[in-house]
Amino acid sequence: MYSQAKVIAGGLAHIPVVIAVFYFILTTFNKRALKFVEEAKTKKPEAKAVEPKKVAVSKIEAPKTEAPKTEAPKIVKKKHADVPVNIYRPKTPYEGTVIENYSLLKEGAIGRVNHITFDLKDSDPFLNYVEGQSIGIMPAGEDANGKPHKLRLYSIASTRHGDDFNGNTVSLCVRQLQYEKDGETINGVCSTYLCDIKPGDKVKITGPVGKEMLLPDEEDANIVMLATGTGIAPMRAYLRRMFEPTEKEKNKWNFKGKAWLFMGAPKSANLLYEEDLQRYITENPDNFKYTKAISREQQNTKGGRMYIQDRVLESANELFNMIEDEKTHIYLCGLKGMEPGIDEAMTKAAEEKGLNWSELRPQLKKAGRWHVETY
Repeated sequence: MYSQAKVIAGGLAHIPVVIAVFYFILTTFNKRALKFVEEAKTKKPEAKAVEPKKVAVSKIEAPKTEAPKTEAPKIVKKKHADVPVNIYRPKTPYEGTVIENYSLLKEGAIGRVNHITFDLKDSDPFLNYVEGQSIGIMPAGEDANGKPHKLRLYSIASTRHGDDFNGNTVSLCVRQLQYEKDGETINGVCSTYLCDIKPGDKVKITGPVGKEMLLPDEEDANIVMLATGTGIAPMRAYLRRMFEPTEKEKNKWNFKGKAWLFMGAPKSANLLYEEDLQRYITENPDNFKYTKAISREQQNTKGGRMYIQDRVLESANELFNMIEDEKTHIYLCGLKGMEPGIDEAMTKAAEEKGLNWSELRPQLKKAGRWHVETY
């Protein structure tokens, strides 16, 4: 057995060994710790170098993702300056004097259509207007309830200088509305009132109103016009402004583009302002084209009645060559029932050119190049 002294002596003998082992471990640990620190120091600059690259890339690439947005405003609709609106309102109308009222139809025509001119020189403030606007007419008398008749809007058929070119008149093209109800013929209140008034009569007038059907400011614009019946009214104003010699002398606007009128009527005797239109063709053969669709006298390719949409299809290629030109504006005016037929014809015509009318039409509308006024 070991004595207590030997045990103590043996334990003390191992102390140097334990200290040596502990020192070895501590030294090794410190070396590894120092190595880890050095490696971390060398890696930190790499991390910092990467971060600026990421920031730099995001700053450079951001405009690339936003670039397409700058292409959208290609079809910004231009605003017209100095367009008079609501100089006279229903509560304070202007009483204009009838200067003339005559029929526009030839013998054998259907219905009743009149050209009516009002004197504006006594209006204060002066009732001025521009081509493509409308005025309101308040017919005399009362309705069945004893209230004043409501006003009706009519497209202006004259230029801003009036039919006499002195700037003191406004003209309308009015068709008397007639329809059957319970076996009885009903006449439109305002249209009948206008067709019946006589020179010297006073008529309550409001307006002008409207900015949808205005001509573009550019002299080299192309104007395509689609009209039926009294839808010719604004087109007459455009064409007089473009081609009437006396009117052109008064304008600072000299039309240099191409104008194309598609006109629909039931009979030749119902064609309106025909003498003027034929004169414009003779005098301006390079700037004016006139295409007629006379439903009861002409046939389409299928042997049916010839309507304005049939003429559009016949001229599809030439028409859409014009529409593809950003300088071309299209104006449609007439009975509301004509619009679906025109839309269908435009769809077929567009297909022949490899275009999608359902996509093109809203683009033209947004760009202010597709103008519609129906009633």
